[in-house]
Amino acid sequence: MKIGITCYPTYGGSGAIATELGIELAERGHEIHFISYAQPFRLPHFMERVFFHEVEMVHYPLFEHNNYSLALSAVMHEVALREGLDLLHVHYAIPHATSAWIAKEMLGDAVPTKIITTLHGTDITLVGQERNFWEITRFSILKSDGITAVSDYLKRETVDAFRVPADRIEVVPNFVDPDLYGRDRYPCWKTAFLRDGEKLVLHVSNFRPVKRIRDVVKVFARLAREVPARLVFVGDGPERPAAAEEARAHGISDRVVFLGKQDSVAEIMACADLLILPSQNESFGLVALEAMASGVPVIASRAGGLPEVVDHGENGFLAPVGDVEAMAEGAAQILRDNDTWRRFSDAARRSAVERYGVGSIIPQYERYYERIVNGAPGPAATSDAATEPAVPAVAGEG
Repeated sequence: MKIGITCYPTYGGSGAIATELGIELAERGHEIHFISYAQPFRLPHFMERVFFHEVEMVHYPLFEHNNYSLALSAVMHEVALREGLDLLHVHYAIPHATSAWIAKEMLGDAVPTKIITTLHGTDITLVGQERNFWEITRFSILKSDGITAVSDYLKRETVDAFRVPADRIEVVPNFVDPDLYGRDRYPCWKTAFLRDGEKLVLHVSNFRPVKRIRDVVKVFARLAREVPARLVFVGDGPERPAAAEEARAHGISDRVVFLGKQDSVAEIMACADLLILPSQNESFGLVALEAMASGVPVIASRAGGLPEVVDHGENGFLAPVGDVEAMAEGAAQILRDNDTWRRFSDAARRSAVERYGVGSIIPQYERYYERIVNGAPGPAATSDAATEPAVPAVAGEG
């Protein structure tokens, strides 16, 4: 099968999943064409049956604000026509699904290319629910031949917020390569961060407000009273200064390390003893899954799709958003003795591999591709639901 994949190529869960999906599909014999404004960050070298098509911007005064969506449509059309693509698999509803629909309209009957849109999170829970984007987000989703969501939570949000029929959405969860995140695959770098007897506590994110970075520090500060440990931050973003300020306020600046963005997070996770993820919301929580695949127990919020990934009391602990005391207590319970940590670590690795390993999830995508290409998506994408009058469900309104 010839598959075009469009995603955001920068650091982030959706881009990582889309790129890894393409790589795995190529290894299974499919021909993959990435279409984006830059090469995906997890596509570092030449791979057989993998191609990259850059979307270049037109620098012209009339287009000074943004012409990416139209440029993307043009390249999608060009690649689909030249390569005979069976489908365009786009990640994020807008602008990618919108661009794919334009490209498909341009193709007409020349190349019967199908569109599959994978919903990842903020395209549904935040951006798409802005009043100015609600109609076009819903339109673009419903004009897709196939729709997938990365969690049951995100499917429910899409149904509720955009009145998309539930049977139009297939839940195909995020996945992880167990070999890439094998704990024994990498040398341990603990001596670069820790003194003897200390535990390595990790947080990985884009440091956006939704990640509640201050809560990470608050949880760690309480944990460090009971367990010798250091906190390592991986990533960067607008809340990084707030994290440093919170560490100073708690008098623990000397026990907090900021590594910035890292290309090989798996190497660091192989050293970690615990991941803290106290987010306000997560549509899935890919970093939690990657940590678990590395045998790292997770302390997380009971929010969004995280309860689908973290089993409370088995491979980590969940607590209400903002309950730093409960999170710290769970963290201490895991790290107080090695036997308890080993039990949680083994359960985390086992859960990640058995439920979310590439061997389980990639075939789900392949089967879904076959259904869509063969014309069996369920209710037609051009049903009345795609054109009926709609009332925007603005974020924050009930």
